[in-house]
Amino acid sequence: MTVYVGSDTAKTRRSLKVGDKSYAYYSIPAAEAAGLGDFSKLPASLKVVLENMLRFEDGKTVSTEDIKAFAEWASLGGKNPREIAYRPARVLMQDFTGVPAVVDLAAMRDGIKALGGDAQKINPLNPVDLVIDHSVMIDEFGTPRAFQANVEREYERNIERYQFLKWGQSAFDNFRVVPPGTGICHQVNLEYLAQTVWTDKDPAGEEVAYPDTLVGTDSHTTMVNGLAVLGWGVGGIEAEAAMLGQPISMLIPEVVGFKVTGALQEGVTATDLVLKVVAMLRKHGVVGKFVEFYGDGLDNMPLADRATIANMAPEYGATCGFFPIDQETLRYLEQTGRDQDRIALVEAYAKENGMWRGKDYAPVYSSTLELDQGDVVPAVSGPKRPQDHTPLDDSAKAFFELVKGQRFPDESREQEKDWNAEGGAREPGYVPGGCHKGFAEGDVEGQDYTLHDGSVVIASITSCTNTSNPYVLIGAGLVARKARELGLDRKPWVKTSLAPGSQVVSEYLEAAGLQEDLDAIGFNLVGYGCTTCIGNSGPLETEISKSINDNDLIAVSVLSGNRNFEGRISPDVRANYLASPPLVVAYALAGDMNIDLTRDPLGQDKEGKDVYLKDIWPNSKEISDLVNTVVTRKMFQEKYADVFKGDERWGAVETTDSETYDWPPTSTYIQNPPYFQGMSTEPGEISDIENARVLAMLGDMITTDHISPAGSFKPTTPAGKYLTERQVAPREFNSYGSRRGNHEVMMRGTFANIRIRNEMLDGVEGGYTKGPDGEETSIFDASMAYQEQGVPLVVIGGVEYGAGSSRDWAAKGTALLGVKAVIAESFERIHRSNLVGMGVIPFEFTGGDNRKTLGLKGDEVISISGLAGDLKPLSTVPCVIKYADGTEKTIDLKCRIDTAVEIEYVENGGVLHYVLRNLAKG
Repeated sequence: MTVYVGSDTAKTRRSLKVGDKSYAYYSIPAAEAAGLGDFSKLPASLKVVLENMLRFEDGKTVSTEDIKAFAEWASLGGKNPREIAYRPARVLMQDFTGVPAVVDLAAMRDGIKALGGDAQKINPLNPVDLVIDHSVMIDEFGTPRAFQANVEREYERNIERYQFLKWGQSAFDNFRVVPPGTGICHQVNLEYLAQTVWTDKDPAGEEVAYPDTLVGTDSHTTMVNGLAVLGWGVGGIEAEAAMLGQPISMLIPEVVGFKVTGALQEGVTATDLVLKVVAMLRKHGVVGKFVEFYGDGLDNMPLADRATIANMAPEYGATCGFFPIDQETLRYLEQTGRDQDRIALVEAYAKENGMWRGKDYAPVYSSTLELDQGDVVPAVSGPKRPQDHTPLDDSAKAFFELVKGQRFPDESREQEKDWNAEGGAREPGYVPGGCHKGFAEGDVEGQDYTLHDGSVVIASITSCTNTSNPYVLIGAGLVARKARELGLDRKPWVKTSLAPGSQVVSEYLEAAGLQEDLDAIGFNLVGYGCTTCIGNSGPLETEISKSINDNDLIAVSVLSGNRNFEGRISPDVRANYLASPPLVVAYALAGDMNIDLTRDPLGQDKEGKDVYLKDIWPNSKEISDLVNTVVTRKMFQEKYADVFKGDERWGAVETTDSETYDWPPTSTYIQNPPYFQGMSTEPGEISDIENARVLAMLGDMITTDHISPAGSFKPTTPAGKYLTERQVAPREFNSYGSRRGNHEVMMRGTFANIRIRNEMLDGVEGGYTKGPDGEETSIFDASMAYQEQGVPLVVIGGVEYGAGSSRDWAAKGTALLGVKAVIAESFERIHRSNLVGMGVIPFEFTGGDNRKTLGLKGDEVISISGLAGDLKPLSTVPCVIKYADGTEKTIDLKCRIDTAVEIEYVENGGVLHYVLRNLAKG
């Protein structure tokens, strides 16, 4: 299929000869020669965006003034927030976010026909790849048949969704599906899909080379920035608009330069490095900005480590964490089986267009910070946020302080014992905090045990962040081997799992003989997918779950993932820690967060002698020698040869062949959403918000997991009641994430995280609020009651509202609950965009106001004016707060509709409505 890639008459179009092939490309040096400005000091990440402007310059959507703004950015010291229209080359999806996106596309086909348009206009114009990776749950673990059993259960649970995705694959052009059991989307993207420099044919049939760029419906799309591919996460709403040809409206970002020097010390992993980087950048403040890594320390940083750092850009709050093209980029492309012609093109293009990181690479940055890798120490992050960095030798003490704070706020309690001045010695057998103890039968014959605060009940090597990195995976395998040789095993209360990001990982673990060692201590393969990181941990054993809940224990999970928000990993686990895969294995052996792994024994060997972490920790040479031996180009070529084919299960999935989808009326997974039903041909107008009530008043760092959880739910919840009424047994509930194709379930799951705290209620956790009658009820039921009365709703929040995953349902659910505005102290980038994309207006407090200084209790009536008529982007508008006692106060709010096109989106009721109307008009 020929895809339009830009203006073939642009003055900046040049020809590039690589080997015996010739490519057209858009030249940044040619733009300088044409008098458009000096771009020599731009960071490589911004040069990628600049090239996009050159390629799509048409005098309308992209003008020469947009191009000149990049030269001004450099001359102004890294700041020029001009609105631009950016077009990524492709779109990446996973199934949790991809299913609702395909549902929307199917609904848009119905909608455009209702408006008198052509259904075939609803087709992706850019390549779209959807990788099914979020659906496998860890039902079975620690056995040789765990993988087989979990995959079989996955197909049983998700067959309706898979039939729907197979329909989409045949119904839509330019849309491919990577079947279940293949890998995690970001790792598949890094190892196979990404090309660093993309090529396509223009309307005249000439091959055009340009930077590989993408947006993805998962926040960790940023991982591919480690391969110098500019990509970031957007909500499914924004991704759908992009695939339908709508440019992404954005401001030219600031670029923070992160200088890396030195090399990691012995015993320190890429995970330790990234956890340090996350803490540093969160403190620096990079929300809405690009981060670009530079410095001679990159010469000591393999691409797998770069991808690990790039992956966690959402955790440090940046739009992306970019690594320019250099020799290591080429080495990785070679190792992972990319075509030799492509590798040659990447090198030639990068050098020709000023995107190569050589010795003289010294761009201008908006701000900078620096890290000597030699200063990084082993660490964990938790128990609730990725940025809560804790050196490993402080982790047990930090957990003790956590328990102390939750168990004994009165420091005079005699049970409370602190660490002594000699460095944290404890009484033999002492359990910090004098905590509750609950008994649980062991799952190893003849072993009984007592759980307490700090018992590690989940240890999972999971997630795209680390399983893409052979150095930490091989390291984990060597820890398992050495532990096995000494006779150590996981503690019987620990649920262990290994969920690689691609089948290549299994290949090299098998080739090294390390999978056998991992199996021996319970880290059997459970599936190729996100598992624990997305909340698909599966149930704990009944006795363990009962012990935790009956005794109100602070149980612990340790995972090699990127997210540890409360309520995400498991409903039974309150403290969640991110750690490197080797440390995950170590904590499985120790079984207790109270143990200081740097000083305390993990267990005893066959002769009863204490074994310490240093006794089983591999050195860097052991790891690198094994990586160089077993990780081969051939592995990648063989495993990705039939990546879209799938196994016999996928082949057996039956579906229909039709232009529009035949919505099964009884399906509890896939339903036609109400967004486009009864839609008029013309947009409406933005109106003032009058006499709105508060649906929820929330605190700081409310994540999209709080707003729209992905994990399991109980029969007593509104979503559970909905399914029970339709004869779905609790065992078949699956998860919120898997039900995202059904708006009825997702509306009921909005603001339903089990750990969310609505400050309108006193100390209550979960999705509850006060209804119109002032009585406590579920947020869903309150919303329905208010909507029946025609009362608009608002949500109040604190700082960093909407942090975390690029979860469009956090905005979709908010809109369907009748919320017209969210008022917070600050917003994370993706969620703000998603709210606007659903027609919900984000507002920020100004002048030091917040819910606390204003004395808000949630029983106020809120009116916001200044919206009707000629609203401008980023306007300040008045808000009248009427308190319960009748007094009123007027404050100013900043309207976070950031760009002119976003005003049009809200006028249309959302970005998809905007696109649909335009397509219907032709």
